Amino acid sequence: MAKKNKKITKASTENEKTKNLKEFTENPDGEFLTTNHGVRINDNQNSLKAGDRGPSLLEDFILREKITHFDHERIPERIVHARGSAAHGFFELYKKMDKYTKAGFLNDTSVKTPVFVRFSTVAGSRGSSDLARDVRGFSVKFYTQEGNYDLVGNNMPVFFIQDAMKFPDLVHAVKPEQDHEMPQASSAHDTFWDFISLMPESMHMIMWLMSDRALPRSYRMMEGFGVHTFRFINEKGKSHFVKFHWKPVLGVHSVAFAEAQVISGKDPDFHRRDLWEAIESGNFPEYELGVQLIEEKDEFKFPFDLLDPTKLIPEELVPVQIIGKLTLNRNPDNFFAETEQVAFHPGHLVPGIDFSNDPLLQGRLFSYTDTQLSRLGSPNFHEIPINRPIVDIHNNQRDGHMRHTINKGKTNYEPNTLGGGCPFQALMKNFGFTSFLERIDSKKIRNRSKSFLDHFSQATLFFNSQSEEEKLHIINALRFELGKVQTPEIRQRMVNLLTQIDKQMANRVAEALGLIAGTPEQPINHSVPADENPKDYQPVKIKSLLERSEPLSMKNTIKDSIATRRIAFLAADGVDEASLKNMKKLLEEKGAMVKIIAPKLGFIKSSKGNKIPVDESFLIACSVVYDAVFVPGGPKSIEALLAESDAQHFISEAYRHCKPVGSATEGVMLLTASFIDVGLKDEGVVIEKNASIDKAFIKAIAQHRFWHRENARKVPA
Repeated sequence: MAKKNKKITKASTENEKTKNLKEFTENPDGEFLTTNHGVRINDNQNSLKAGDRGPSLLEDFILREKITHFDHERIPERIVHARGSAAHGFFELYKKMDKYTKAGFLNDTSVKTPVFVRFSTVAGSRGSSDLARDVRGFSVKFYTQEGNYDLVGNNMPVFFIQDAMKFPDLVHAVKPEQDHEMPQASSAHDTFWDFISLMPESMHMIMWLMSDRALPRSYRMMEGFGVHTFRFINEKGKSHFVKFHWKPVLGVHSVAFAEAQVISGKDPDFHRRDLWEAIESGNFPEYELGVQLIEEKDEFKFPFDLLDPTKLIPEELVPVQIIGKLTLNRNPDNFFAETEQVAFHPGHLVPGIDFSNDPLLQGRLFSYTDTQLSRLGSPNFHEIPINRPIVDIHNNQRDGHMRHTINKGKTNYEPNTLGGGCPFQALMKNFGFTSFLERIDSKKIRNRSKSFLDHFSQATLFFNSQSEEEKLHIINALRFELGKVQTPEIRQRMVNLLTQIDKQMANRVAEALGLIAGTPEQPINHSVPADENPKDYQPVKIKSLLERSEPLSMKNTIKDSIATRRIAFLAADGVDEASLKNMKKLLEEKGAMVKIIAPKLGFIKSSKGNKIPVDESFLIACSVVYDAVFVPGGPKSIEALLAESDAQHFISEAYRHCKPVGSATEGVMLLTASFIDVGLKDEGVVIEKNASIDKAFIKAIAQHRFWHRENARKVPA
C-alpha cells in the first residue's frame, strides 16, 4: 500500500519526463521538428493560449506559420470541402430571441433574411464522388441588415481534434498519400488510421464517421451543426453559450454502404443532382434552426468541457429550441461565380453573436481569411457578388488586386478632417460590434485543460445510442476501413483503442482482421508543463450522465412523408394501364417522383393499346438511385420482364439494399423470380392482396429502409 500511495515529487516527475523523452528521441534516424526557419519545436500539439482554457494568442508564430503554409498548399481548389453544391434561399424567424441576443435577424419575425448555402464533402477533390464516406459541410451565409453572418458547420456535431495546431496534420493524413496520390476521397488507408490511432481525442468523431451519418441519402435529408460553442450577447451585455443545429424537415436518412459504392460509379453527382432537381421541381429543401442555450453560470455544470469541439451536449440535458426555418428556393445561375467563389468564414459575425475560446475555433478564425487570399487571389474577395453584403461598406481599405469599388476622395485614413471625419466609428453603446467582456488573467501556455482529457465517454454514448442495425454498420465500416490498412501495427493499435469505447465492438472488428483486441498503449503527452506529472494528462473515460441519447440514432428520425422520394416503376408492353396510372397518381399526389423503366426507350403500349412514355431503359437505369420499386400488373408485361435479367437484378438489388418493393397482381411472379420470398412477413414487401396496397406501399416508402433484411437471408444482387 505504501508503494501505491507514494508521493510524487518534482524529481520523480522530471525523471518520468526524461525517460519518456529518451524513448522518443534516442533514435539514430530520428529528426526534430522545426519551423521553416530551423527553430526546434517542443510542442506540436497545442496552440499558445492565455491559460489552458483561454483564447489563442496572435503572437503564436509557430501556429501562424503552420496554418499559413497549409492554407496555401492548393491553388485554386479548396484544400478541404473542394467538392460542393449550393443554393439560394431565405431564413424566417419563428420567435424573437432578444432575451439572449441582440442580433437583428434573430429579432424580427417579419423579415426574410436572404441566404446562400453550400454543402460539400471534406476530403475529396472537386472531381470526386458525392457518395464517399465522409463528413459533409453545411455552411450558411446570412445576408443580414447588419452585415454578413456565416454559420460554417458540418453534418456532424463534433470534430476529430481539439486544437487547431493539429488541423494540418489531420488533413494531410486523410488526403491521398504523398508518394502515390491514392486513394481519392477515402479515409481507408494507412496514413489516416496511423494518425487516428495515435490521437484518442478523435474516437468520438470516428464513431460518427463510421456511422450512416457519413452516407446521407440527400443533402436535403441530413442535419447540420455549428460544431463549436459560440455566444449569444443581448442588449444588456449578458452572455449565453449557444450550440447551433439544423434539423431537416424531411428527416435524417442515409444510403447503405454497398449502395453508396455503386452510386459512385453510376452517378457520382448524385447529391448535386438531387439538390438541383428538387429546387427546379419546386420541392424546396427546408431545415429548422435550433439552438441549445447554456447560461454563463452553468459553464462547468457538465462532465465535459463546452470548449471541447470533440464533445456534444446531449439533447436530454439541454433541449434544442427551434427558432426559425431555412428554405432553399433558387439554384445558382453560374456554378463558378457563386458556388466556387463563395467565401465563408466563422469570423464573419454580427452584433449579438460572439466566439468562445474553443481552441479549434480560434485557429479557424485566422485560417479562413488566409485561405481566401490564396484561393481567390485577392484581399478584395468580399467584393465578388456572391460574397457582397446587402448593406453599404464604408472603410479605409483601398486598392489591391482585382479591386471593384472606385472610391472617391483623398482620405483613406482615420482620424481625418479632410474627409469630414468619415467614416465614423460606431461609438454608441450597443451600436456596432463589441466583443464580450470576458475576464482573462492567465499565464501564456501551450497546453490543454485537463477537462479535455475524456476521449471515450461520448464515443461510447454514441455507439450505445444506435440501433442494432446501426451498430452493425459501424462495425462493418471499421472492418472495411482497417482492412484496407496495410501496416499490421496500425490495425492492432486501432482495435486496441476501440476497446475503450466498447469491448464487444472491438472484438468483432478484431476478429474480421485476424487480430485480438488488447489493452491500448497510452500516448505520451509531449507538452506537459514542467511542474506537472505526465500521468495526470493521460486520456480518461468519465462516466456519462446518460446511457443512451435517442436523437443520436437515425432510427428515431421523421418517417411520415414520401415527398421527393424517387420511385421506379418497372413495365413493358402489355402493362395494366389502370394498375400503373392509379399508383402513379397516388404517389405523385403525396409528393413522390415516379419514373417508368422499360426494356427500351420511347414508348410502351398498355393493355388497352395506349402509348405510355418511358423515362429510362434498363441499359442506364439502376436501383441505387431510387428509393423504392413498384411492378404494375399485366400478364404480357410481366412475361417480358421475366425475360429481362436486368429487371430481376434491379429488384433483387433494391431488396438487398433494404428498400420498399411493391407489386400488383401478376407482378408477384417477378418478385419471386428475383429471389424475394413474398411469403415472409416483411412490411417492406407490399403485394396486392386487396384494395389497400396503395396505403401500405406509401407507408412503407415513408419508413425509408427496412434494415432488418441485412440479418436475414441474402439475395443475389
